[in-house]
Amino acid sequence: MKFLSIYIVEDEPLIAATIETALLKQGFNVVGNAEDVISALKDITIYQPDLILVDIQLDGSKDGVDLALELDKQQIPYLYLTSQTDPETIERVKTTHPLGYIVKPFTEHSLRSNIELAWHNYEVQNAGFLILKSDGRTHKINQNSILYLKAFDNYCYVYTTTRSYLVPHTLKHMSEQLSDNLFVQTHRSYWVNINHIDGIETNKLFLKTEPIPISASQKNLVMSKLKRS
Repeated sequence: MKFLSIYIVEDEPLIAATIETALLKQGFNVVGNAEDVISALKDITIYQPDLILVDIQLDGSKDGVDLALELDKQQIPYLYLTSQTDPETIERVKTTHPLGYIVKPFTEHSLRSNIELAWHNYEVQNAGFLILKSDGRTHKINQNSILYLKAFDNYCYVYTTTRSYLVPHTLKHMSEQLSDNLFVQTHRSYWVNINHIDGIETNKLFLKTEPIPISASQKNLVMSKLKRS
């Protein structure tokens, strides 16, 4: 399973600390936590985690269901942290779309198992799509529509047939989500969709009118993939 970055929304500091410790021991990356919805939304925009753990019952005027509704709008995946709750809240929960539920109290093993199963199902459902975060939103992009990816320091540009996205992840990180059947690395700074290649020369190829460099070390691999496509 990929190295997930997780954000925790829990208003009990002791429980939040317990969750963070358990996640770190299991090899996950905890990017932050918050006790309320407003703080969580601000942090999520900044840190752009892969997955959010959301306590349903939070202090304040907004609870975990309110946060979930906003995460649904932004297509950000999340898991509920739940304990016994009232029927009215349960009815509100039914209007949201979590990846699953982690029931309190939980063990370290059940926490990991729930996260791994939920993330596996999420990846299966989104097979053939690239999930990326750009401009404070999560986007689900059909990989067939992607022309190429280009490194930009610790960021990455994703160019599609209609627009481009600047993603706060490295090219290496993004390439791990790409379909092996569709993409090939042509240069240390580029991954290209072989179905959009219009032409090839000694040290470059063309996507529509865009020249993309091919390094000497990658040329044989590129030619091999083109012959099989």
